[in-house]
Amino acid sequence: MTVLKTSVFVLDCAEPEPLARFYAELLGATAGPAPGDGELFLVTGDAGVVLGVRRDPHHTPPSWPLPEDSQQAHLRILVAQELLDEAEREAVALGARPMAAEEDGTRLDNRTTLRRYADPAGHSFVLAAVRDQP
Repeated sequence: MTVLKTSVFVLDCAEPEPLARFYAELLGATAGPAPGDGELFLVTGDAGVVLGVRRDPHHTPPSWPLPEDSQQAHLRILVAQELLDEAEREAVALGARPMAAEEDGTRLDNRTTLRRYADPAGHSFVLAAVRDQP
């Protein structure tokens, strides 16, 4: 029998509460400290925990998209294709920094389905268009 498990993607940063609030706003979720753990904040949506943000006082943001460094990991946030422009405006208004196509080696015409950003702490994420809203 398999033991019931759940998993959550966790981002490290120096100040977890503001970054957790950023993702909560971006995802239409809520953010709060994990029970019994002052170093971890959880972003929770209708389906449960969607993301964790943990305090690491020595955190250094990734240097991606520099050609010599890999992206390592990123969040892919799915959005209805007809709402991609609106989702982009929302992300930028919350503090996301767009990553230019020239910086990451993608074609400019790829922006119709995929847009890359750095969150306020420097982690990469993308808004990816889907035909039907997730």
